[in-house]
Amino acid sequence: MSNRHITIVLAALFILFACDRTTFEQKTALIQNEIQLIMKQQQESWNSGSIEGFMQYYWKSNEFTFQSGDVRLNGWDELFKMYRKNYSGENMGTLDFTDIEIQVLAGDVAVVLGRWRVTKKDSFKQGLFTLIFKKFNDGWRIIVDHSS
Repeated sequence: MSNRHITIVLAALFILFACDRTTFEQKTALIQNEIQLIMKQQQESWNSGSIEGFMQYYWKSNEFTFQSGDVRLNGWDELFKMYRKNYSGENMGTLDFTDIEIQVLAGDVAVVLGRWRVTKKDSFKQGLFTLIFKKFNDGWRIIVDHSS
């Protein structure tokens, strides 16, 4: 193979790898934006008093897992019951998410780290969370929620 052929092959490989990298970065940014929008919609639903809207992005499955403190709940229904019992009506307060970091692990899996704060009339609760999102046919869903 001549030097000219080698140069052409190397140039083609460089272009191919550069295009693949750009595509990966674009896909990652798109996924991060989609999940950021979900987090914003959850916050807005909570702050408008809609637990149902907030729960829309949780995986509606018995395989969903929620952990907080020494409590582990399995299943969407169990988390929904817990939120309705502990945060209905005026008990919901105002939810704020901050310090959100979204790491895309694959085209259909991402981990979200952040802080939550619920401010009520005379008090507040706050903590950290780790969410695992998975993309299903009907969109991104939280499959694991570990909040402290």
